[in-house]
Amino acid sequence: MADSESVLDYPLPNPAPLEPPEEWARLRQECPVARIKLPSGDEATLVTRYDDVKKVLADPRFTRQLDTGAGAARIAANESGGVFNSSMASAIPQSGPGHRRWRTRVGRWFTAKRMAALRPRIEAMANQLIDEMIDQGQPADLRASLGFPLPVWVICDLLGVSDSDRDRFSYWSDTLLNLTKYDQAEIDAAQAEFVEYMAAHVTARRADPGDDLLSSLITEDADDPMSDAELVATGRGLLVAGHETTANMISKMVGMLLADRRRWEQLVADPSLVRTAVEESLRFDANPGIGLPRFISEDVEIAGTVVPTGTTVMCNMGVANRDETAFTDADRMDLTRSPNPHLTFGAGAHSCLGQALARTELQTTLEVLLRRLPTLDLAVEADALERVEGLAVGGLARLPVRW
Repeated sequence: MADSESVLDYPLPNPAPLEPPEEWARLRQECPVARIKLPSGDEATLVTRYDDVKKVLADPRFTRQLDTGAGAARIAANESGGVFNSSMASAIPQSGPGHRRWRTRVGRWFTAKRMAALRPRIEAMANQLIDEMIDQGQPADLRASLGFPLPVWVICDLLGVSDSDRDRFSYWSDTLLNLTKYDQAEIDAAQAEFVEYMAAHVTARRADPGDDLLSSLITEDADDPMSDAELVATGRGLLVAGHETTANMISKMVGMLLADRRRWEQLVADPSLVRTAVEESLRFDANPGIGLPRFISEDVEIAGTVVPTGTTVMCNMGVANRDETAFTDADRMDLTRSPNPHLTFGAGAHSCLGQALARTELQTTLEVLLRRLPTLDLAVEADALERVEGLAVGGLARLPVRW
């Protein structure tokens, strides 16, 4: 059992595909500021209570500039699959006016109005993918047939890149997000290819702008342009974040809803619950990934514990989202839960920029599935589902279904 003196191996092992590790509740209640050991062997600090995680994520004293400090800060960045310590993180301003400028410009493409306009195209693509899945027969892998290709198509469309390159995008994403699968030479080689690809795309868009996000960043702010490095990093960051996390979440959401089929039947009977069901799926996710690391440059007190300067703090939003002090019946999936102030998309200045897009994709996919395949069910027992191991973001390897 965790205490203030023990050091937990992190990420926490979890044999159950859709249920949280037993340590979650004990950590929140008995050791809310825990010492953890990363796969590299270096130590960091894990924060698990809702109020503490929200505080750390929103507090400007906790920075994402993990490569500015020593020891575990740098290691945490590398052990997070490289995504927090890559050229993306250094090219895009991480704080201050530069970061606000970047978020404002990119954020124009993720407004509620733009998402509403995009919804019919997402719905049409979901229908097309479901048609193809039905034609291929059952059982089917819903992750491969729908969960992965849909968000890839959406983010490629937004960026103006070809989704025919999706296998390469998947490999490049995996090298950034996988904690254990690749050595540094493989990661560096893959990311060099990714940078070269996106740099060529930026060059092409400068010469021939289209109706896409990168073109708008080039043409609409000509008086204060983004550098090529910023544009390349933005394209890479959105491509990785825009498909990997949502692809995994579609499968996990459907898996959770089918694991207790009364949940699915509740939605079939009342599709108006889709919005709250999506939010509850985001909150209830027991496999969200490693969490978000933050670096502190001064002594800070968290939950009665002084965390010293130079510490890397890992925020686990999945644990925080099960905090019974923040959510009534926190360990029960309630598809009508409202309000639902979960922390899945983070909090504060670095909250997920694409959360409106993720919500639109999840809601639209669920609506189409309920309408097209009301008899959908798991083709295996829920406890036989396989988790993807080693990823900074959690997911299922496959989601076998029948209908």
